[in-house]
Amino acid sequence: MCAIAGLFAYPGAPEEQRGVLSRMIATLAHRGPDGHGVFVDGPCGLAHARLSIIDLATGAQPMSSADRALTVSFNGEIFNYRELREDLIAKGHVFRTTSDTEVILEAYRAWGPDCVTRFNGDFAFALWDAAAGRLMLARDRMGVRPLFYADRGAMLAFASEMKALFEAPGIAPELDFIALDQIFTTWAPIAPRTGFEGILELPPGHLMLVTATGRAVRPYWRLDYPDAADAPPIAEKAAAEQLRALLADATRIRLRADVPVGAYLSGGLDSCVVAALARGEISERLKTYSVTFEDAAFDESAFQHLMSRSLGTNHLSVSCSASAIGSALPVIVAHAERPILRTAPAPLFLLSDAVREDGLKVVLTGE
Repeated sequence: MCAIAGLFAYPGAPEEQRGVLSRMIATLAHRGPDGHGVFVDGPCGLAHARLSIIDLATGAQPMSSADRALTVSFNGEIFNYRELREDLIAKGHVFRTTSDTEVILEAYRAWGPDCVTRFNGDFAFALWDAAAGRLMLARDRMGVRPLFYADRGAMLAFASEMKALFEAPGIAPELDFIALDQIFTTWAPIAPRTGFEGILELPPGHLMLVTATGRAVRPYWRLDYPDAADAPPIAEKAAAEQLRALLADATRIRLRADVPVGAYLSGGLDSCVVAALARGEISERLKTYSVTFEDAAFDESAFQHLMSRSLGTNHLSVSCSASAIGSALPVIVAHAERPILRTAPAPLFLLSDAVREDGLKVVLTGE
C-alpha cells in the first residue's frame, strides 16, 4: 500500500519537525514495512513508509530529482508509467531509476500540476517544488488511495491515515457528529468531511496547492454522464468487444510489478473475469485466493473451485467463521477510522492476511 505523511510550515526547528514526521509515519508502518524515509526542506517536511512493488533497488522515498528541486512522497501506482517515461525521454528528460515515482517528478517538471491529468493510476502523493515554494497534494480520480489533512492556520498536516495526524502538535481526535449522521445514512462521510472534527479528506479527482500565502483545492477530473440523446449509437456486439478490450488493458497494466501478483477469486462474475484475463497475461501459474463461510447462505466455494480448476490456478481458501469476523472487527474499525455498518470488510481483511502469509504483496480484485 505504502503511506505518506507530511507537514507544511511546522513552527518548530527542523530536527523537531523530523521527530514529528518520524512519529507520524511510524503509526503507518503497517502500510509500508519495507522502508521508511523522512525529508525536510525549509517549510516542507515529507515522510514515507514503503511497500516495495516496482524498482525494488532504487525506488526509495521520499524521492528527489537529480537537481534536488523536486521531491515526492507517493502512495500507489501509476499504471501507464512506462508510456509516460518514453514520452518524457523523447522530450529530453533523464531518469536515474526505473520507478513510477520518478515519472511523477519528471511529469511535474514537464507539465506542472496538470501532470495528474495524464496519470492512469491509483495514487495519493505530495510533491514539494522548492523553487516555487509550493507543495502539491493530489489524489486519484476515484479516490482509491486515501489522503487526509488538517489545516491549523499556519501549519498544514497530511497523511494516508488520520491516526498519523494526531501525532502532530495541536491536532486531537474529536468526533464530528454531522459526519456520524452521514455515516449512518450513507455508510460513509461525504468528502471532504471525515468522522473527526477538523480533519478533512482531499476529495477524489482533486489536487491541492499549498504556499506560504494560502491553499487552493480544485478538481482536475469529474465523472461525465453524456445525455443519451447525444451519445452515438453502438451495437451490442461492438459494445461487448469494447468492454472486453478495456478490461483486458486495465488488467494488463496492473500486472506491471517487480513482485508476484495474484488474484482474488470470490466465485462472482467480476473477480472471475479479472482472474481469467490475468491468467492469459502471465506465463507462470496464477495464484488465486478466496473466502469460504460456514453459513451456506454466503458460501460460494463451489463456484470458486470450479473457476480455479477451469483456469488451472494455484488456489488457497480461507474459512471464515462468525467468531473470526467478530474478533477482527476492532482492528478493522481502527484501520477504517470510522464506524463500520456491515461486516464485509472482515473476511477481506482475514483473506489479505492469508495472502501476505503466502508471500504476495499484490492481488487483483473485482472491485
